[in-house]
Amino acid sequence: MIRPDARASATAGQAVAADSTGPPPQLVVDVQDLHYEIAGRSIFRGLNLRVRRGTITAVMGPSGTGKTTLLRLIMGEHAPSSGRVRVFGEDVATLGRERLYALRRRVGLLFQNGALLTDLSVFENVAFPVREHAKLPEPVLRELVLMKLQAVGLRGAAELAPAELSGGMARRVALARAIVMDPEMLVYDEPFVGLDPISMGVIGRLIESLNRTLGITSIVVSHDVHEIGAIADYSYLLSGGTVVAEGEPAQLATESREVVRQFMSGTPDGPVPFHYPAPDYFQQLLERPRR
Repeated sequence: MIRPDARASATAGQAVAADSTGPPPQLVVDVQDLHYEIAGRSIFRGLNLRVRRGTITAVMGPSGTGKTTLLRLIMGEHAPSSGRVRVFGEDVATLGRERLYALRRRVGLLFQNGALLTDLSVFENVAFPVREHAKLPEPVLRELVLMKLQAVGLRGAAELAPAELSGGMARRVALARAIVMDPEMLVYDEPFVGLDPISMGVIGRLIESLNRTLGITSIVVSHDVHEIGAIADYSYLLSGGTVVAEGEPAQLATESREVVRQFMSGTPDGPVPFHYPAPDYFQQLLERPRR
């Protein structure tokens, strides 16, 4: 549950936002009336989302609702069709190349499948961002990398190749790489996908402990209701291009609206369709193929 002082902080933040053009200082990410289209297909239609400093914020939703696309908009890979995405108080879409890269260096990203470099050892995978962005003496670099591997419990695996790691181990190495530059915010794209229950629990515990210990802000994109509900301070549920529900995980679990209940309980039948939009099936079968 959100503590009373946290609720007061959130309320104060909303009041400041209403009275100024910039976001409140405790907001790390502020998405306002976001619209985004790809090839004429609408992905977001007036999406609003906020991430408060020091919290773990979950972004959930069925497959194809644009969760990963939202991360790309936050990181400045794509620009909104309209609306605004602010990160650390800056409108991401207006940033030039140099300022955008500077902003990205303040963020650690855990890719959906780890995305380890297969030709490099575990040590060199974690060291890679540091070698790219800083010129540290080798003894200092070694101490830094081993420190981050120790934080995820894999200091003993430093000389292994990615092919020698289990799925859970690979995800933890990727997490060590994400925190090696001491980011202010960590972004996780489906961190629980493909993991066994024990590995899922380990990753969940790491997300929570790193957030508290390092004092950072975390955004976790996931459709694993149980795991994310155990660690998130606040959750957003996306569907149909907008936020259909938000609140503490316990609040979403008791929501009565059908679209929320369908996702939270994993019910196959409901407002979220099984079929991707398509012409009438029988009519399409009767049509002759064009030559």
